[in-house]
Amino acid sequence: MVFETLDLSKVVGGLQKKSKFGPKGHDQENMLRALLAMRLENIKYTKTLVERLKSDPVFRYTCGFPVASKTPSEATFSRFIKTLSDNLGSLDEILEELVVKAKGLNIIDGEHIAIDASKLDSYDAAVPKSEIIHDGEHPDWGSKRDTHGNQVRWFGWKIHAAVDTKSELPIAVSVTPASTNDGIMAIPLIKDINQRYSDIISPKYYMMDMGYDFDDIYRKIHDDFNAQAIIPLNRRGSFAPPEGLDWDCTPLCSMGYPMTYWGYDNGSIKFRCPHTMGKVDCPMGSRWCSPSNYGNVVKKKISDNPRYFTYPRRESTKWKKLYNERTSVERTFARLKENLGLNNIAVRGIKKTKVHVLLSCIALVAGTIAINQPKESKRAA
Repeated sequence: MVFETLDLSKVVGGLQKKSKFGPKGHDQENMLRALLAMRLENIKYTKTLVERLKSDPVFRYTCGFPVASKTPSEATFSRFIKTLSDNLGSLDEILEELVVKAKGLNIIDGEHIAIDASKLDSYDAAVPKSEIIHDGEHPDWGSKRDTHGNQVRWFGWKIHAAVDTKSELPIAVSVTPASTNDGIMAIPLIKDINQRYSDIISPKYYMMDMGYDFDDIYRKIHDDFNAQAIIPLNRRGSFAPPEGLDWDCTPLCSMGYPMTYWGYDNGSIKFRCPHTMGKVDCPMGSRWCSPSNYGNVVKKKISDNPRYFTYPRRESTKWKKLYNERTSVERTFARLKENLGLNNIAVRGIKKTKVHVLLSCIALVAGTIAINQPKESKRAA
């Protein structure tokens, strides 16, 4: 069912054919199916895959190999993975085509995107920090807090992913050394989405945790992509909120009370006097700030500071509901790691690690399409 959703002919046709894979040569489409089956079956080592192909005729036939013929050796698969790592664009094309297909089937919505990073342990042996080669191609040490607030250290890589929150499917992924800051990769992922899928996907909201709370991310998402970043404010050890604002970036009146939110108005969010709105009993009354019975009104343009002023307003019910969708990316990582072998990295180098990551993501999207496509076909019929 999964293989039926994939068109591997164009991808394999684009690979460099410097030599045959094996003494008599093996079909590259079949080898690519076998590598995808390796992810679907959660097989860790290529050696185990080779043994499975030899011992299981049904598995061998499903991957496309003739039942009575020889199957590729471990060395042959190793050379093929090297070829794939030198042509990563081919696997990117498969993932892109699957995302387009999933969008056409209404599996992917594309309006709400969650972005996060997750750790990947390296197959390379850990080395001291003093011996790490900082060239972006070698693994290094990373550190971050887990969901329980515990500090976790590891040697290896990070996978950065942008996930559609409706389908919980990855639509853009990247791999970096473990020490790379999460926030650095947010805008490249968003650019990738807009370059690849601008005709079919137009995200309105990008949900991220407070590790992405940087002015530049808010500004670029607002100005360049006409969308809204939903990110909690990182206090960074501050003992007081920004001047003139509460911790949720609500303006304070002259008496120090949080003003009352009063809606969105043409790129600005509007606040009114809390005394006039009956939220507080100000000893000075509403006349202290404004002679109008309507009370004092403050408008904050989102474009002036997209980090402080958002729509929906920070910590509002709608804002919290949107932010809660961020957990979709965590569930995506869990499925990739627990069910599709993302954690079972048995290759060295960032290029081959990217092949491993892309195969896991392709397996997840293709599997989701395989399960949902018959339902859509029945509806169409």
